[in-house]
Amino acid sequence: MMVPSMRCLALTALALVGLPAIAPAQDMQAGSVTGLPVPRYVSLKTDRVNLREGPSKEHRTRWVYQRAGLPMEVTAEFETWRRVRDADGTEGWVLHSLLSGRRTALVAPWSKKKDENFPMRSAANEEAAVVARLQPGVVANVASCANAWCRVSIGNINGFIRQERLWGVYPNEKVD
Repeated sequence: MMVPSMRCLALTALALVGLPAIAPAQDMQAGSVTGLPVPRYVSLKTDRVNLREGPSKEHRTRWVYQRAGLPMEVTAEFETWRRVRDADGTEGWVLHSLLSGRRTALVAPWSKKKDENFPMRSAANEEAAVVARLQPGVVANVASCANAWCRVSIGNINGFIRQERLWGVYPNEKVD
């Protein structure tokens, strides 16, 4: 027979074991303006986007991005502004009309090895033929992701790359 204090301890232990399974779902919240998940990935709509210190045009421009399609992570929403983070960790505010829901990703922007490249394959497995070798920092259009692989395109070249080699999709995220 279990004494009341032992029953309470056992229930507490069971509850704690269950917490890690629900914690990731709590990390994703609905944006206060759009109702879309925050954080989430988006891309730059144009080839000239000002990153500002705060959510208004009166705030100083910290950086000017000159690469349409560059992936960004939305971390907050305020009226028509979105706080974003780039692959280098730089954060600031961008007007929502300069962002697109089109999914793109950077190939291994963290790679610092000279002449390193990453295979894009014809199918989602390591034995599939290599259709291209991608350098770090290449922007790829993301068509879908499942089972640790993403179907991407760069220009007119289509193929698959391991999801862990991309910045612009979350680990194990399913993209349709």
